[in-house]
Amino acid sequence: MSQDLINTADILVQAGRPDKIEGRHVNMPVELGSTMVFDTLGAFEAARDARYESGTLYYGRYGNSATTKLEQAIARLEGADAVTLTSSGVAAITTSLMTFTKPGAHVLVADHVYGNTRTFCDGLLTRQGVEISYFDPLIGSGITDLIRPNTVAIMFEAPGSGTFEVPDIPAIAMAAKAAGVVTILDNTWSTPLFCQPLSLGVDVVVYSGSKYLSGHSDCMLGVTATTLKHHMAIRQTIMQIGDKTGGQEIMLALRGLRTLKVRMEYFDRVGREMAQWFLERPEVKTILHPAFETCPGHANWKRDFSGAASLFSVILKPCDTIRMRAFVNALHHFGIGVSWGGYESLVLPVEPVRTATAWEEEGHLIRFNIGMEDPESLKADLAQAMQHLSS
Repeated sequence: MSQDLINTADILVQAGRPDKIEGRHVNMPVELGSTMVFDTLGAFEAARDARYESGTLYYGRYGNSATTKLEQAIARLEGADAVTLTSSGVAAITTSLMTFTKPGAHVLVADHVYGNTRTFCDGLLTRQGVEISYFDPLIGSGITDLIRPNTVAIMFEAPGSGTFEVPDIPAIAMAAKAAGVVTILDNTWSTPLFCQPLSLGVDVVVYSGSKYLSGHSDCMLGVTATTLKHHMAIRQTIMQIGDKTGGQEIMLALRGLRTLKVRMEYFDRVGREMAQWFLERPEVKTILHPAFETCPGHANWKRDFSGAASLFSVILKPCDTIRMRAFVNALHHFGIGVSWGGYESLVLPVEPVRTATAWEEEGHLIRFNIGMEDPESLKADLAQAMQHLSS
């Protein structure tokens, strides 16, 4: 079949499955193992010398046939030359940054990044002699003015964690390329179905496969997708550190891949429905959902994304903290948790950390992940809990 005739839905169903033989399983088996043996010393040495190459079977830490299948499937979705899996989304972020940094280097980081990204930059990277500067996520091409001779990487997200600003991805990527600086983008929110940052000029895409990719809140997995130019360097960093994705996690991600399209389409539709409901509530000041004009960077989202995820934030009208906490605690269908992207609804108060830009919004910022419960049940639950905001 011509590659041109294979669309995203076909890839999600067909890629990463067992090779075509009669009597094959529908799914890849769970592969558990550390030691791999060879019949000749020459075969062992060939595998050893090629151990960093995707698809090589040498030792369990470097991957197995199921790992290769998943990496190849994700690469096709991302439009990447190659993908390397990690044990978590945080591992994908940190190993990518470590690949390009060294003492004396300078890294630019968007001010709205995931908390663990900021912690790693301010902690381990700073201790290793790397200088970190934070920038306004909506800076666009203006980032050119912040790039120094020793700047080696730009780390940003689309959209930002908690506050959901959508950066101008192509403008930042273009400015970075002109200066010879590597761009690393966290694409967890949109998945490769709603945005392909490599096609927008980004060098390295990272995300947490624990979220939408696996989709059931039962898997820890990270993804790095990139071009051949940077792939081997990142892969060697990951392997040399000793990071490894478990066999069960590979199976869970392959399983989640099959329903990713229908789940993301559902989350797009229901997420917008719930955001509109919040926008019309008297207790709500505004919403931060990239598909709505109230969200900073909405025009960038409209240009570069084909859909929206189920995660967004709400700014409540000013009230005291006791009432906000009573509202959150009164919710029945929304669990309180730090993750998202599964089938269950979640709620989490957010306190933005800013060092380059000021967060000046009055009112409590609450992040919601809309799950697969009946939307009317979620609305009723929220309405009853909102009574605590004014009581």
